[in-house]
Amino acid sequence: MFNKIMKRGHRKVAKSEADFGYAPPTRSSGSVSTSNIVVNHASRGGGAPPNTFQQSNLTVAPPPPATIENLPLFRDIPVSERQSLFLRKLQICCFQFDFSDTLKMVREKEIKRQTLVELVDFIQSGSGKITEANQEEMIRMICVNIFRCLPPASHENTGSEITDPEEDEPFLEPSWPHLQLVYELLLRYVVSSDTDTKVAKRYIDHSFVLKLLDLFDSEDPREREYLKTILHRIYGKFMVHRPFIRKSINNIFFRFIHETERHCGIGELLEILGSIINGFALPMKEEHKLFLVRALIPLHKPKPVALYHQQLSYCITQFVEKDYKLADTVIRGLVNCWPVINCQKEVLFLGELEEVLEATQAAEFQRCMVPLFKQIARCLSSSHFQVAERALFLWNNEHIVGLIAQNRSVILPIIFEALEKNIKSHWNQAVHGLTVNVRKMFLEMDAELFEECQRQYAEKEARARELEEKRELTWQRLAAAAQGR
Repeated sequence: MFNKIMKRGHRKVAKSEADFGYAPPTRSSGSVSTSNIVVNHASRGGGAPPNTFQQSNLTVAPPPPATIENLPLFRDIPVSERQSLFLRKLQICCFQFDFSDTLKMVREKEIKRQTLVELVDFIQSGSGKITEANQEEMIRMICVNIFRCLPPASHENTGSEITDPEEDEPFLEPSWPHLQLVYELLLRYVVSSDTDTKVAKRYIDHSFVLKLLDLFDSEDPREREYLKTILHRIYGKFMVHRPFIRKSINNIFFRFIHETERHCGIGELLEILGSIINGFALPMKEEHKLFLVRALIPLHKPKPVALYHQQLSYCITQFVEKDYKLADTVIRGLVNCWPVINCQKEVLFLGELEEVLEATQAAEFQRCMVPLFKQIARCLSSSHFQVAERALFLWNNEHIVGLIAQNRSVILPIIFEALEKNIKSHWNQAVHGLTVNVRKMFLEMDAELFEECQRQYAEKEARARELEEKRELTWQRLAAAAQGR
């Protein structure tokens, strides 16, 4: 409750505000209703011309009540007059309302909502290709509505740590009944077969894309879902923007990794990238490999990695499946980012490691198996049963067992001590049972190697006991000498 109250106070200003010179009205929480317009999530996966909008046009004053009026429906007027009516409806939708008071200007809010529904239907029906001037006006109206201040996240007011979004109720945009329809209008415009890319890219330019990316930090998951779908469709339709979009997402990741470790939309951006990576041509460009090394692998380091790990793991696996030679780079990167004291993260990493090893070939496996199994050995002997159990589950994967069998002479000596300690002293019965099975598997693979490892382990234990006895004897002599004085 305290977080909700604080969110009604000061607001952070998106970078897009300074660019557009737009000062939207104060936002606060209020009753939220959703319309029946649903986003269609059909897929997962140069210099731009200057924006033609004038900054002064984007400053919107509160509407006088008399200016918001019901206009006729498109079907009720001649075809020749529909473009003019389309423009008038756009102008109505440029007015914004204060949703903090649900009883204020109720009639005008409903007129705008109904007008937005009609605009969406008009674009979706393809009943008339809108003129270039009206396309410009439509994008201007969309900019006025969606490019706005975002409310502060809870930590900005309270200084709280990053929390699980399932435990902390997200802030829901109070103007969503209007905002959702504006996003739907933009989506329909982008995907429409009537939209000429050469014309549309004058308005959906680099500046527009950057402002869309700024909005991914919205706490409202419904808004991020629309943004994800729209940006993905823009990437697919506007080929000229593709390098810029990838670079801009890269910059967001860099800021998140090295500066803030706070951003609401990392998961959605990774979902978009999952589809993009899936479409990479081979041989893979050096730019894409650098993106893997400099952005995706370091995304394992921030504390809130669990919030987006599923999408991150998908992207990483896509890279390895596209180019199996990257497996060594990925596995070494995971080992270098391995958490030290966070057991939940270790379990996530082990799951991702299994997926990567599934796509790993023998040559790449051999390059990284020593550091990899040194880390796995540490996980096997972890006192946290979930970490040890998840590490032992790797031996349930036939492909991984095949790779281990081919290189058992290197791998078994690395992990043998961890297996023996588990059998002797691990407190969890499930871990003990799984360890016995893995130990038996190695014995059946190569009895001679197993016996050699057992002999070396026994010698090591004997040397350790001998050292301990010498140390104890030295302390006893020191204690006797001290008493003699």
